[in-house]
Amino acid sequence: MVKNQFVLIHGAGYGAWCWYKVATLLKSVGHDVTSLDLGASGINTKQVQDISSILDYNEPLVTFMESLPSDEKVILVGHSFGGINISMAMERFPHKISVAVFVAAFVITQDLTYPNIVQELVRRREGKKDWSMDTQRLFFNGNNNPPTALLFGPKYMESQMFQLSPPEDLALSLSLLRPFPLFNNEELFSKESKVSKDKNGSVAKVFIITKEDISLIDDLQRWMIERSGPYDVVNVINHSDHMVMFSKPKELSSLLQQIADKY
Repeated sequence: MVKNQFVLIHGAGYGAWCWYKVATLLKSVGHDVTSLDLGASGINTKQVQDISSILDYNEPLVTFMESLPSDEKVILVGHSFGGINISMAMERFPHKISVAVFVAAFVITQDLTYPNIVQELVRRREGKKDWSMDTQRLFFNGNNNPPTALLFGPKYMESQMFQLSPPEDLALSLSLLRPFPLFNNEELFSKESKVSKDKNGSVAKVFIITKEDISLIDDLQRWMIERSGPYDVVNVINHSDHMVMFSKPKELSSLLQQIADKY
């Protein structure tokens, strides 16, 4: 078997730790695996109030990609918000990525921006009372408008993200979750995360749909796929909640190995 190098990027509020099952399975069959903590995530020493832009948040991934030899390529995997991070890496380091894998993830392209996705999320949630449940909005700017960070609540996580995952993984996540910076300056975010067809669009892409996802529903994932393609492959993992690395780690690892064999 050919050994590949996977780089695993977590979603909002999580850290490298959330990949412990998938990383173990991939390593057990001989692959190299790097799981990164983005800014103010996991054991990264920055605090959420230190993150002023998406570039600050994404800095650990950029530093890692810069450290790779010019002739070395990785398989970049992003979950949930982590899809934004790998989209930006595709723009800056297309020659260092053999394939980008979006796992129930946000995708940005020349034709689909993060604000576009947020607007669609808001539109689909209109009329749904208390959809965010006990999720907290946090304020580090000295006033109440707007909030500068978000922290998922236990009830929200249990019912919307982990409904098919083992309870011990929910318990682990509740103990390790950190606040996630809200990027309120839409103009700055769009400028810093802008991608092009020549660079971002030159990297092979795969999307993995989490079928029973409540947090990022199947229809919304397919909406993004339609607007951000083409994709080399679109896979579906059935009976998976949003936290597929906990609810279906073997199935996710198997798909990642198949992707590695192809690329």
